[in-house]
Amino acid sequence: MSNHRLAPHESLEIHEMLNLKTVCLAKSKLMQGLVFDQDLKALMQKDVEQSIKAIADLQNLYKKAPIH
Repeated sequence: MSNHRLAPHESLEIHEMLNLKTVCLAKSKLMQGLVFDQDLKALMQKDVEQSIKAIADLQNLYKKAPIH
C-alpha cells in the first residue's frame, strides 16, 4: 500500500463529497418511510446501501488527508 498523502484541495473535495453523500443517505432513509410503491422503495434501499459503501470508501481516502 502506498503512503501518499492528499493535497489540501483534494482533502477539501473529499470532505465536500462526504457531506453530500451523508445528506443524500439521510434523505433516502427518511423518504423510504413515506413511499408506498415497492419498486421505488427497493431503488431507494439500493441507494442507501451504495451510499453507505461510498461513504466508507471516502472515509478511507480522507484518512490520507494532511489535516483532519
